[in-house]
Amino acid sequence: MRVLITGGAGFIGSHLAEELLIGGDEVVAIDDLSTGRLINIEGIRSNPSFSFDLDTIMNDRKMDDLTNVLGTEIVLKVANRYKKKVILSSTSEVYGKGNCIPFKEESDHVFGPTTKSRWAYACSKLVDEFLALAYWHEKQLPVVVARLFNTVGPRQTGRYGMVIPTFVQQALMNRPITVYGDGQQTRSFSYVKDVVQALIGLSREPQAVGEIFNVGSSEEISISELARLIKEMTRSESKIVYVPYDQAYDKGFEDMMKRVPDITKIQNLIGYKPTLSLVEILEEVIRYYKG
Repeated sequence: MRVLITGGAGFIGSHLAEELLIGGDEVVAIDDLSTGRLINIEGIRSNPSFSFDLDTIMNDRKMDDLTNVLGTEIVLKVANRYKKKVILSSTSEVYGKGNCIPFKEESDHVFGPTTKSRWAYACSKLVDEFLALAYWHEKQLPVVVARLFNTVGPRQTGRYGMVIPTFVQQALMNRPITVYGDGQQTRSFSYVKDVVQALIGLSREPQAVGEIFNVGSSEEISISELARLIKEMTRSESKIVYVPYDQAYDKGFEDMMKRVPDITKIQNLIGYKPTLSLVEILEEVIRYYKG
């Protein structure tokens, strides 16, 4: 295949590019480097099947030059001109404050009021999903929606509140490990290479078209336990410090107390199964930050 990855120099995008190239595909990556980094694709820049464009997907003319896309909202119009399959990377955030745990793809979405900026990202991604599925139902554009649950691994940075790289870096520098809230909120973490394989598998499975899939792990851990585990694994002298939400975010910040996926649907369709435990993932991240 010839594949376009929007955000191709980012954390997930760069891993996805590597796996597609290994599989013999031709890859075009586009990234404005607002969050991506050139170092992430340093190892594949010389591959003749790989090309990189420093640009933004808002450049409609640039997007029109490329005819096989994995991407976001603006890409749908271009993809529809050529009827090329789109894999939309969504997020577990779209489940909001729902309490049907583990989350199933057909679970209700429950959000707080619009006065709470906490829900803006989740709502925007849900709109992307609606738009993608509308293109499928109304224009027969083949789309697949993948809801990613806390993807982690080497190359991820602590920007935008990514908890594992933040905790690991704090622990390695013997700085306080900062836990927001009381730390009782639980999360499940997915290994980036497992997520990449899931995205590739969904892109090649005809029965996935027009469907939504959770991509993640059912192994659950509280943030407090995660902080203690990272401190232990790094042999850090860091103290674990609890920071009230009101000090870390806007007043009245609301969090999701549990975020665990039901992955039965993707398991049944493409045989998806996490390959690494959380401890094994943390070992990789720690090695990465130790250099």
